Amino acid sequence: MSPQEHALPYPLTPESALEPPREWEGLRRECPVADVHLPNGAPAKLLTRHEDVKAMLADPRFERDIRVGSTAGDAGETGDDSADLSRMVPSTGENHLRWRRLVGRWFTAKRMRQLRPGMERIAEDLIRDMTASGQPADLKASLAFPLPVFVICDMLGVPAEDRERFSRWSDTLLNLTRYTGQEMQAAQREFVDYMAGHIEAKHAEPADDLISALIEQRESGEDGLDDTELLGTSMGLLIAGHETTANMIGKMVSMLLADRSRWERLVSDPSKVRTAVEESLRADANQGFGLTRMVTEDTEVAGETVPEGSAVVCSMAAANRDEHVFSDPDGMDLERVPNPHLAFGTGAHSCLGQALARTELQVTLEVLLRELPTLELASPPEHLERVEGLLVGGLREVPVRW
Repeated sequence: MSPQEHALPYPLTPESALEPPREWEGLRRECPVADVHLPNGAPAKLLTRHEDVKAMLADPRFERDIRVGSTAGDAGETGDDSADLSRMVPSTGENHLRWRRLVGRWFTAKRMRQLRPGMERIAEDLIRDMTASGQPADLKASLAFPLPVFVICDMLGVPAEDRERFSRWSDTLLNLTRYTGQEMQAAQREFVDYMAGHIEAKHAEPADDLISALIEQRESGEDGLDDTELLGTSMGLLIAGHETTANMIGKMVSMLLADRSRWERLVSDPSKVRTAVEESLRADANQGFGLTRMVTEDTEVAGETVPEGSAVVCSMAAANRDEHVFSDPDGMDLERVPNPHLAFGTGAHSCLGQALARTELQVTLEVLLRELPTLELASPPEHLERVEGLLVGGLREVPVRW
């Protein structure tokens, strides 16, 4: 019998939205390099141990390929090279390091401190609107989904009236099953056309935003991004930074409210917000598809040879439950330090926007604890439903009352 004849279907399905798939523990213990088949039927190897996932993400023999459709499923294939991020933004080698250096200047701790007051105002306004509309409310639709896109639009200098378009594009481009290939292709074209025009406008009238700063840097004679790289960077920021953070806000609040003693501890001591955010990132069992790599040469992983050309999926969420690294891995310790979770990856391709995501999560939680200390789930945690088809994991809605 070939390995693929007994391969598991991937992604694995948990019994409830906040709980991990029951297979994770057994795979980590007995089959750390597991055979799986992807939604399009293609074979792949799945890694679930912290040590192996961390090593793979930092190993140059595991080549990054951000064209998810090539391995994740046919729904990701659009055939539209004009919107191919892997062609717009360098994804390997020195060019990738250069891109990270140039763009990373906008994701420093200093810059995040500057953005905090604006994020707080956005969160306060959204919470005020949610409470004015009455309870129960869907915290995801009212707060979690709009906040990150509002922040990203501000960073890119996008007018407030265009925020809803960005939300729609993000949802379409990150969903594997809800939209047809034609719908995804149309969304990509609309997004490319909009951002190309936006970049052209910033050439003429620069302002205090990321695109203007990168244009000014290049025009002043320094090393800078060309317009194609600017376009890819803008698209990547939305795609990578909106839906992931929006869904994480909903999941974080749900996990903290599922056992309300956690929420009450934070209300009484908000100084634990930072470690609570990190623990929520670690304990998130609904992270979505994971990261896919292609092996460029035969490579040994956990005592098994992974052949050249194999697709490898690393499950950071499974690795974050590894009992060899984390004590009581299935519990939540809001003061866990150190917390070497892999929610943002590691190595040269770790999430560039992780400082932004952390700041958004911290600000959202701080404002919620202050404004709505009596917040609670409006339905039992086991009734929460996952969003199916997203590359990043999420909940369909987060019903709350206060």
